[in-house]
Amino acid sequence: MKHLEKEENGLVLLLKDSYLKTIENSLGSKLFRNLYFQQKGQKTDILQDGNLSCAVFVSWILRNFYLIKNVHSTVRGAVKDLKKSGWHRIKKPKKGAVLVWEEKRGKTGLHKHLGFYTAKNTAISNSSEKKKPIQHHWTYGPKNGKNYRRVIEIWWHKKLD
Repeated sequence: MKHLEKEENGLVLLLKDSYLKTIENSLGSKLFRNLYFQQKGQKTDILQDGNLSCAVFVSWILRNFYLIKNVHSTVRGAVKDLKKSGWHRIKKPKKGAVLVWEEKRGKTGLHKHLGFYTAKNTAISNSSEKKKPIQHHWTYGPKNGKNYRRVIEIWWHKKLD
């Protein structure tokens, strides 16, 4: 990240401010909807037009700021890269922390989910229904007297302190 930290003209990147603003500015973006691969001679959108885009959304932003090594299409791959890139688990969320939600059954089976904690019990993550990043309660709000989707991991990087 040396080339981003200090430019020749003396500018110094404000990493946390830029990172948080990028997360906020992602709301409503269609940028993370599609990722094409060739499979058995056929073009395949592995993100299913935004249905499975949470890992690409989160990892693209993290990679953009050199906080992980690669962009990932799965939660498992993104979390593995978090571990390798100096992220550590914390107990209480901080603004900008990466959240991992428990597995829930969706249209294509059981899936974990990734997003960002944004403060005051809110998060931003890709919505499979709206097919773009949205802001929501960090547990997707109460349902039947308890949180709808439990956060199972909260990740933080010391570069964001």
